[in-house]
Amino acid sequence: MDEFLPGALQDKVVFITGGGTGLGKAMALRFGQLGAKIALMGRRLDVLEDTAREFADQGIPVFVRQGDVRNPERIAAIFDDVHAHYGRMDVLVNNAAGNFISPTERLSPHAVDAVINIVLHGSLYCTLEAGKRWIAAGQKGTVLNIVTTYAWTGSAYVVPSAVAKAGVLAMTRSLAVEWARYNIRQVAIAPGPFPTEGAWARLAPTPEIEQAMAARVPLGRSGQPEELANLAAFLISDYAAFINGEVVTIDGGEWLKGAGEFNMLTQLTPEDWQRIAALIPRRNREQS
Repeated sequence: MDEFLPGALQDKVVFITGGGTGLGKAMALRFGQLGAKIALMGRRLDVLEDTAREFADQGIPVFVRQGDVRNPERIAAIFDDVHAHYGRMDVLVNNAAGNFISPTERLSPHAVDAVINIVLHGSLYCTLEAGKRWIAAGQKGTVLNIVTTYAWTGSAYVVPSAVAKAGVLAMTRSLAVEWARYNIRQVAIAPGPFPTEGAWARLAPTPEIEQAMAARVPLGRSGQPEELANLAAFLISDYAAFINGEVVTIDGGEWLKGAGEFNMLTQLTPEDWQRIAALIPRRNREQS
């Protein structure tokens, strides 16, 4: 991609939520390889610092701050720090997310809030903070939202996530029109199955579920992080300057094969769900 997009992100300051691990980290690395200056926000400072050291060894500037996207005051303070460090912010990537599979009737209000507050409220808080600053400064900007293919179809067994991602999708399309006059673009990526350690522990905790998910993809495999990162790099670059309000699906054709990424879980028995509940990491059970 370096050959196809030379200097595509040179000196752009890119802020990524949930950027210390998984797809956020993969995007950060690719952006840095293409010349971007990276700012990362996450809840675990040790993870962020490990990522920053790893990237520094490759000559990629990284600025990290610990914070929770559910806290708008903390977001504002971190944005202040980023502007003080780099002088500006050019791109916001709303990547932080929370999700787990469960029959909906088993969910508590706390479990619902744990997902919706991160995905929907967090993305909206960050977007508002970035947009207000860009508009006040007369600066152009780009927001990249990571949604999902079931944002427009819905999906059983991940209802809070479906609700939240649908809201983020609506935000993307709404602000694409409203803020275009300020030269602020809104774009989104809808990934299919991209295995990451954190997400897969909550979404595919058994081999049977993982195999069923892979079987849904017409291309016969899951996505690779670098494939999503390359798409993201193009969308936030000036090569995509006329793309606004668009959502690009990257799922190997999965959603076309059958709407609702987790609908196949209907075949599981109550006993299966009891076993899955015991396998999902303790930290996620505590959130509920």
